[in-house]
Formats: sequence, structure tokens, C-alpha cells
Amino acid sequence: MTPPRPIAILGGTGPEGFGLALRWAQAGETVIIGSRDPKRAQEAAEKIKAKIGSTAMISGTENITACAAADLLVLTIPFEGHAALLKQLKPAIRPGSIVIDATVPLAASVGGRATRTLGVWQGSAAQETAELVPKEVSVVAAFHSVGAEALNADGPVDCDVIVCSDDPNASQIVRALATKIPGIRAIDGGKLENARIVEQITALLIGLNIRHKGHSGIRITGLPDAAYKLA
Repeated sequence: MTPPRPIAILGGTGPEGFGLALRWAQAGETVIIGSRDPKRAQEAAEKIKAKIGSTAMISGTENITACAAADLLVLTIPFEGHAALLKQLKPAIRPGSIVIDATVPLAASVGGRATRTLGVWQGSAAQETAELVPKEVSVVAAFHSVGAEALNADGPVDCDVIVCSDDPNASQIVRALATKIPGIRAIDGGKLENARIVEQITALLIGLNIRHKGHSGIRITGLPDAAYKLA
């Protein structure tokens, strides 16, 4: 029997990371919550256990320890700490790992508006990640359009996830992981360079939520059924 493949969520004590941890733990995945503060990470893990049951396969620890314990890594951190954390984690990232980057370079990180993104020299936060991680690591951009409110609420998540990567196999793995969250469809969004477009959608959704006092997501329509199915 193949042992479970742990998922380390780095920055997992924030609303987005916590929501993903909750959903994957509910789906029976092994989840490690990472944080700069190991106590906060442990408290977040215990909170999820209290919600879904003590048998949940979830734990909390410091970011570097979480990173070293898994080869599926999810970045759910504010953009202002993005590059610094990746440089810190680089020695702990295993060869062959998949880094799933949900980071959005919102202008709010430098005192601007959350309804627009910053220009990133590499093109996107995910492309910055690809530049900073070891060469043997695959980077996948995903989960930008899924709001923390929806993840932390009960019931299905009414949203599609667009997955962008230069590694088709890594893209398939992340799409399968996304569909473990009820209600989510995962669509191949092409090369990693398309992440710059997907990241900007988050700023648009934030603006819609502010304007209309809601919790918006996106659905892609008009595609054949095969677009939503895994190979």
C-alpha cells in the first residue's frame, strides 16, 4: 500500500492556508501546517482536529520543518514575504518536489490598494518562485481564485481553479488535489507564464467583493467536458 503523500502548507495559519488545510484534511489527506511560529501552526492543526475529528491526519510545525517533511508544498503567504521565505526554504526543498504557489502580488502589500496587482520583474509571483527554487523543482500556479471565506465555510466551493505550469505531470497532480475539494473543477491553464493573468483575477474578485459585499469566485463556461477531466 502506498503511504499517504503529505501536503505542507507554508503560511498555513492565514485564512487561505487554513482553509486549504481544512478541506484537504476533510478529504483524508495528510497535511502539515507550516508557520514562522510553530505554536501557531500547532494550534491551527488542533483547531481543525476539533472541527473534523481527532483522527484527522494533520499537524503543525515551523515552515522549514514542514518543507523538509513533504514534496508537495503550497505557498499561501503575503507577497511581501514571498522571496525572503523562498530563499530561507531553498536548502530544505527536496529534489523533485512540486511547489504550488497561490501568492498574489497585491499592491496592498506595499500600502496600496488590494484591488490591483504589483508589477513583478519575472512576470508573476509564480515565475519569481520558479527562479528562486532549485532547478529540480516543479512550480505550479493555482488556487488564486478560491476565496478563504468559501474554503472555511461549510458545503461545496462554487469555483473553478485554473492551474498553470511548465510541467504537465505536476499540473495533473495539482488538478487532482484541487478536485478533492467538493465543488471545485480544475482546468489546465497552460504554461506558467499565464500565472500573471490568473493572479490579476484575484485583484478583480477582491474589488467585486468590496463593491457588492460578497464572496465571489469564477466559473469557466463553454468548454467541453474533457477540459474538466483528468488525463
